[in-house]
Amino acid sequence: MNKNEILIYDTTLRDGTQGEGVSFSAEDKILMAQRIDEFGFDYIEGGWPGSNPRDMEFFRMMKDVQLNHAKTAAFGSTRRANLTVENDPQLAQLIEAGTPVVTIFGKSWPLHVTDVLKTTLDENLLMIKESVEFLKSEGKEVIYDAEHFFDGYKADAAYALATLEAAREGGAEFLVLCDTNGGTQSKEFSEMVRRSMSENPGVAIGVHCHNDCGLGVALSLIGVEEGATMVQGTINGFGERVGNADLTTITPNLFFKMGYALHCGESLKNLREFSISVDKLANITPNKKAPFVGESAFAHKGGVHANAAKKVARSYEHMVPEKVGNRQRILMSDMSGSSSVAMKAKELGIDLDEKSNQMRAFLAKIKELENNGYEFESADASFVVQIYQHFHDLRDDFDVVSYRTISEMVRDSDTNISEAVVKLRVENNPEIKMTISESSGPVGALDHAMREAFASHFPALKSVQLVDYKVRITQTGMGTDSIVQVLMKSSDGKKSWWTCGADGSIIEASYQALCDSFRYKLIIG
Repeated sequence: MNKNEILIYDTTLRDGTQGEGVSFSAEDKILMAQRIDEFGFDYIEGGWPGSNPRDMEFFRMMKDVQLNHAKTAAFGSTRRANLTVENDPQLAQLIEAGTPVVTIFGKSWPLHVTDVLKTTLDENLLMIKESVEFLKSEGKEVIYDAEHFFDGYKADAAYALATLEAAREGGAEFLVLCDTNGGTQSKEFSEMVRRSMSENPGVAIGVHCHNDCGLGVALSLIGVEEGATMVQGTINGFGERVGNADLTTITPNLFFKMGYALHCGESLKNLREFSISVDKLANITPNKKAPFVGESAFAHKGGVHANAAKKVARSYEHMVPEKVGNRQRILMSDMSGSSSVAMKAKELGIDLDEKSNQMRAFLAKIKELENNGYEFESADASFVVQIYQHFHDLRDDFDVVSYRTISEMVRDSDTNISEAVVKLRVENNPEIKMTISESSGPVGALDHAMREAFASHFPALKSVQLVDYKVRITQTGMGTDSIVQVLMKSSDGKKSWWTCGADGSIIEASYQALCDSFRYKLIIG
């Protein structure tokens, strides 16, 4: 291993699944293991053999999967107290898993030894050493996780260090210092890693941090600066309580900011896509605020910031976003200036002159709409419609004369039935077309009725479908007079877009968003 090369140990499939709301099937875990290997991480901890049927099935299936780079690791504990390694069923299951690497954890904190394991401190040291020796004799690469190392060190530094010595004497390739409770602070963490390094020469040190104090990433980077050559963590920070150290933040910091070599270095240009793919597999909404990979990581909302970013991107961006597969985004809001509008328009494929005479009036219009509850920050399609209406004199080829919705609860069957009636007049045609549609809710009924009314006159709209719908109150404390904001996502099967509406009536706000959705589709064709 090169002096400046750091190994990345991914425990998403084991420690990550202990997070609230995170669950993977055995098949999901196989897909993710292949994706992690492709990305270039060095170790993949697959689970704890024998702890549940899913992990047992995963290790059985993995025997037929060929990875190109990463090594798979089975995870478990040292032997039980007062039991020989040959007779410990848990160690037997670790071997049976068939992985080239086995990671075992042992107790570093006297409190856990005496009060949890109910054994002696000397027996615990034998449990560590003998378990590592046994697994080594079976041809395994052994990584030793010193559980609760930092808490143990604070309670009895000599004993915590003695547990590392036991694992080292057993032949462990890595001694990993675990901040299991996530409560260690930076200065003490640094000192403990440094001493562990000095007292275990010739053995590689790793760090495993949790984010309970919000320091998981920072402590992992400090560990590397102190000499650790392995970092354990999870993708997107999945993990129990508030999560593990986030590898999507750790890896770009190590590679781009600190200059360390990583096997996944070349893959970091796809980091955002990698992050999103894991969230999708876990059925979790991506964190927009995540460093490097979040949708908002390189977003600019204030007019001054956007103007400066346009002239010199690095004046308000710490790195080139494309290096991690992200991009600069300009957000439209009541804080936007002419530069923001021009940049956002260009991002959407529209050229505007920020110094044009029309720009001042357009800015005033956008700010007034935002003040009335609209949110163009999340509704690019509605923003495009506003541009075309203001700068290109876009006029509707239709006139919705009226619409009406009626909702009925059928008590006998405990079902809702909503009906919508839409009256539409198309330009140059005096005839008024009326359509009626039903659905389980008023917005759905209005959507169906409008779609039916429009489709016969505008064939391009036949492919448009409503795929997502969000509602929030923008002004609180006004009771039923509050302004309702509707965000609507539509798709034609090839492209999707968001529109918005705002009104005291949720139906009218939905109607506005629907009309913008149709207008946008007619603009893009």
